Amino acid sequence: MNLRKWFFLFWTALLIGAAGALGTGLIMMLVNGEKTNGLNDFLLYLLILFGSGVMISVYSQMGFFAYLILNYMGKGVFPKRGWQIVQIVLTVLALLDVMFLRLFVGGDRERISDIVLGIIILAAAIVTAYVKVKLTHISALVPTLFFMVAVTIVETIGVLRIDVNAATIFIVVPLLLCNAYQMLILHRLVDVSTNRSVSGKAEQLKESRA
Repeated sequence: MNLRKWFFLFWTALLIGAAGALGTGLIMMLVNGEKTNGLNDFLLYLLILFGSGVMISVYSQMGFFAYLILNYMGKGVFPKRGWQIVQIVLTVLALLDVMFLRLFVGGDRERISDIVLGIIILAAAIVTAYVKVKLTHISALVPTLFFMVAVTIVETIGVLRIDVNAATIFIVVPLLLCNAYQMLILHRLVDVSTNRSVSGKAEQLKESRA
């Protein structure tokens, strides 16, 4: 991936994060019946939503590149099958953690929201993995599920500590959108660079034989 492709990924992910935050914030405002005091307050609210979405997108991209580094290291340390098993185990553990750990630790506290959150993340991961496999190859199934579940859950630890459902929804929705977008577009950016590299080597080989 060259610098131009990275800039494209960066700015488009920013827009998706901002759009996701705007949509989520406005829907939550309508559902809760909240109103603003005049046009100026409404525009300020939109600006806050936009800025929050941008920050969420940047946070998502940090997690994405951390995942790429982790995936590169994992492939170097473990055999192919072994690294897939590690990712599956970590995915299951992360999902069980977010759905049931606080239920047991919290005692009598109601934690149905954690189970719903886990189901939403899993559903988004399955849809993203299905589309990714359709666009690429079956080998993309496990990495996509791992990123969409385990990495997303790690990225939501901060908001889960706040323990406010509205804040969790506002963060998780744009985060899932950004993560899904980055995972689905990655192969296009890498394939372009790879194809150019292969074609360049082929031309050099032809010239050397001539």
